[in-house]
Amino acid sequence: MTCHLVALCVDAHDPLRLARFWAGLLGWETAGGLRDGVALLPVDDTGFRIRFLPTRERKAGQNRMHFDLTSTSPEDQRRTVARSLGLGARHIDIGQRPEEGHVVLADPEGNEFCVIGPGNAFLADCGFVGALACDGSQEVGYFWSEALGWPLVWDQDQETAIRSPYGGPKITWGGPPLMPKTGKNRLHFDLAPPAGGDRETEVDRLVALGATRAGTGRGGTDRVVMADPDGNEFCVLTPR
Repeated sequence: MTCHLVALCVDAHDPLRLARFWAGLLGWETAGGLRDGVALLPVDDTGFRIRFLPTRERKAGQNRMHFDLTSTSPEDQRRTVARSLGLGARHIDIGQRPEEGHVVLADPEGNEFCVIGPGNAFLADCGFVGALACDGSQEVGYFWSEALGWPLVWDQDQETAIRSPYGGPKITWGGPPLMPKTGKNRLHFDLAPPAGGDRETEVDRLVALGATRAGTGRGGTDRVVMADPDGNEFCVLTPR
């Protein structure tokens, strides 16, 4: 059986503050203590949690992943932007054009996210968290489809997207040109084999799919640090 996506992990200087921001914006519930980071538990069909992990490293460059949040109307989009700003977000310019119809913001630690305008056909059947949009190659989209067992729902012009068979947000990769990687990514996936599974067997399977093994992480032997074909770090946890 394939691994399942346990969490999207976000490095944070102040995990509790950042968790409170995203809990307020998404309406998710908080769990966990400061020692192992703070987790947000979804109240919708997202299917994975968000974990905020302490770090002293400064953010360098634009993140390779960001959330695309959906809107049901122009008024709904304005309300989401206003709520974000009230919680501590700010407007940023990453080269977006006014006619693109989305608002680009950054959370209190500078992590980018977008509030998409209404009428977006690609995200029409998704919830408020419409997509986790990633910078990445077609190859890495194929890799993650096989790694998670999620079918491709888009594969055109080197752009790819996958989605869990149970619904939730899409994970998308925009194809070339790719942004340069500036050190360790601040966002990464935590995967785990199902209960009764074998982690080493899963690690070997992921290597056969194109991943590389990088060692153990901050948790010691409870996780194996790997990198996908584009060099993005991710962790394989013990079965659960």
